Amino acid sequence: MSRDQIFFIVFLFIFATINIYLFGSGSLSADWSGLGTFIAAGITLSLYSFLYKDNPLFKFAENLYVGVAAAYTITQVWYNVLWVDVVDPLSELGSDESLGNLWLIVPTLLGFFMLTQLSSAKFSWLSRIAFAFVVGLGAGLAIPRTIAANLLAQIQPTMGPITADLAGFNLFIILVGVVTVLVYFFYSVEHTGPVGVASKIGIWFLMISFGASFGYTIMARLSLLIGRVGFLLEDWLVLPLPLF
Repeated sequence: MSRDQIFFIVFLFIFATINIYLFGSGSLSADWSGLGTFIAAGITLSLYSFLYKDNPLFKFAENLYVGVAAAYTITQVWYNVLWVDVVDPLSELGSDESLGNLWLIVPTLLGFFMLTQLSSAKFSWLSRIAFAFVVGLGAGLAIPRTIAANLLAQIQPTMGPITADLAGFNLFIILVGVVTVLVYFFYSVEHTGPVGVASKIGIWFLMISFGASFGYTIMARLSLLIGRVGFLLEDWLVLPLPLF
């Protein structure tokens, strides 16, 4: 028997023993709520088993999660988008008041064109029309918002008055950071002398920015981890938190 098989059997034995105790002692109620907690705990531990290595438990939980998420998304899109915004309006085209809904035929056709990507090469070229429209429209909507949210938002603080207080000092730091980072990405001149010094300062600002973004991402993932561990301890094992 391989080590992986031993790990699988031991995991199932420990998990089954704990749940038998929890249901037998009444810590988990023998109803749909208790069954849901039991299943959620098993899937959570199966996903955490990837910390050991890739294994069948993790693959089962991963595929189950993706399948349920896909099915839920499809039902939400059908009932909240397609049925409400496409099927109902197009089914009323016979009345004079609903002739304004004829424009819905265009996005509906584009949606069908996207599905041709799953067909043979004879019809899959139609999907390029839909993808080009979506990419072009998305870029046209995203570019102005990105410029306003990032570029203009960065330029605005550099134009504020620098005063002899903490707010003025913050504006000065922002001004130095924006200018030196722009100098770092300005490759038309050699980065020597004052330009080299400015580019090195820009590197410091970039590293601090990347480090802060990375730290924020790690803290966000840790919050998810803490939430799942809290579920296992408090909702599944019924342990009072904090433990110490």
